[in-house]
Amino acid sequence: MNKDKILQLLGLATRARMTITGEEMTVNEVRKGNVELVLLSEDASKNTNKKLHDKCKSYNVDLEVFGTRFELGHAIGKAERVTVAITDAGFAKKIKNLIDENNRG
Repeated sequence: MNKDKILQLLGLATRARMTITGEEMTVNEVRKGNVELVLLSEDASKNTNKKLHDKCKSYNVDLEVFGTRFELGHAIGKAERVTVAITDAGFAKKIKNLIDENNRG
C-alpha cells in the first residue's frame, strides 16, 4: 500500500535531516523559502489548517493533507505531529507522487 511507502519515505527523509516539524517552525521555513512540500495531518485544527493553507498558497509551496497526527509522528520517530515540512526537492517530489497515486487508487 502506498500509505506505508509514504510513511517509510518520510522516515528516511527525517533520518537524512530533510524535514522540519511543528507548526511555527514550518511557517518560518516556508517564509524563508526553504520548504518544498508541507504535509498536514487530516486531524489538524481548523485554525492550523487555514493558517498553513494560506501561508503555502501565498509562498507557492505545495501542501498535502495526509495521515493522522499519530501516523506522521510515528513515521518520523517523534510524538504526534500535525505538520511535517520536506526541505529536499527529490523527497518532496517522490512523496507528492505517492500521495497522488494513493488518492487516485
